[in-house]
Amino acid sequence: MIQTQGGTWQRRFGDSLMGSLSTPKVMLSHGEGCSVFDVEGKRYLDFLAGIAVNALGHAHPALIEALSTQAASIIHVSNYFATEPQLELAERLKRITGAGDAGRVFFGNSGAEANEAAFKLARLNRGDGSKTRILALQNSFHGRTMGSLALTGKPALREPFEPMVGGVEHIDSTVEALEAAFDDHVAALFVEPIKGEAGVLDLPEGFLEKARELSTRHGALLVLDEIQTGVGRTGSWFAFQQFDVVPDAITVAKGIAGGVPIGALVTFGEASALFEAGQHGTTFGGNPLATAAANAVLREIEDSGLIVNAVVQGERLRAALAALDSPLIGEIRGRGLLVGIGLTQPVAAELAAAALDAGLIINAPNDSSIRLAPPLIVGDAEIDEFIALFAPVLKGLA
Repeated sequence: MIQTQGGTWQRRFGDSLMGSLSTPKVMLSHGEGCSVFDVEGKRYLDFLAGIAVNALGHAHPALIEALSTQAASIIHVSNYFATEPQLELAERLKRITGAGDAGRVFFGNSGAEANEAAFKLARLNRGDGSKTRILALQNSFHGRTMGSLALTGKPALREPFEPMVGGVEHIDSTVEALEAAFDDHVAALFVEPIKGEAGVLDLPEGFLEKARELSTRHGALLVLDEIQTGVGRTGSWFAFQQFDVVPDAITVAKGIAGGVPIGALVTFGEASALFEAGQHGTTFGGNPLATAAANAVLREIEDSGLIVNAVVQGERLRAALAALDSPLIGEIRGRGLLVGIGLTQPVAAELAAAALDAGLIINAPNDSSIRLAPPLIVGDAEIDEFIALFAPVLKGLA
């Protein structure tokens, strides 16, 4: 155990960090590619990537250069001024989302902030004043700030902080529940194309298409939370692009800047006209350092074909998992390099802990699911190493 002037790092963590955070099992010091190293020098294969954040892995030269160059120029200016990286990123997001000329972008600092902005956008879609309902899905996750928490379909997360912001109703993730819930009083529907925090759960076939149809019919906004599924993670720039659906707005964050905090709300069509000057703002959002980082990450994803790599390596990873033929693996979910393993027994936490001991970082979002989200740069060698580490751990718990 690393000793410091203040004692072990675990003691320092417990003495200084808020009680809302559990003490981690490992203290990391640095990373390279798909690997990270702890303060004892032990190497880990990182198949979580900061929860789908480190799209280019660790210490990628393109990101290091962008940060160094921008930091040497200007880091922050506030929203009283514009900068070239901010404008470049907004234009890039309009292009890769397909929002086009009518699209607009609001920058924040996290996914939760992006969803807060989207919540306010939904409130502005009031029509004659009768659109007061906002629909979201059971078992969804949209953030921990008060607005995004109200959207989150996990009662255990909401209950300590009730009463919630009003007007949000949570429905089952079925086409039937969607049809039953919709009427002309719905202002917006919030949907994750894949429920990442729920264990990488896919929506039923036809759900997004029906959501688009009903939203259009009733004058509601279809808001897609692409914070975990976007930026190439699921095999396209954004998951909705794999369906015959165009949303009114999407929220993005996580992998957009490879670990530098940033989030964004991107609006399409008429939804772009809802916000008026002064109705929303942020001091740090869209700062030149974060937007320069995001431009570098998105440029590298595009230039290096990492979206195709997410498809190819995602298929290879799924095939390798299926080939293990483990009685513990009940199903394999998700798209691209966002993979959920549905377990037949509630041993996910034990499995993740044993994997960590073996030098592999994976995630147990609930008792019966394992989440994998390796960097988009992952290759054949890393997939092979993952299986070599994961298989004996899996066998030991089967």
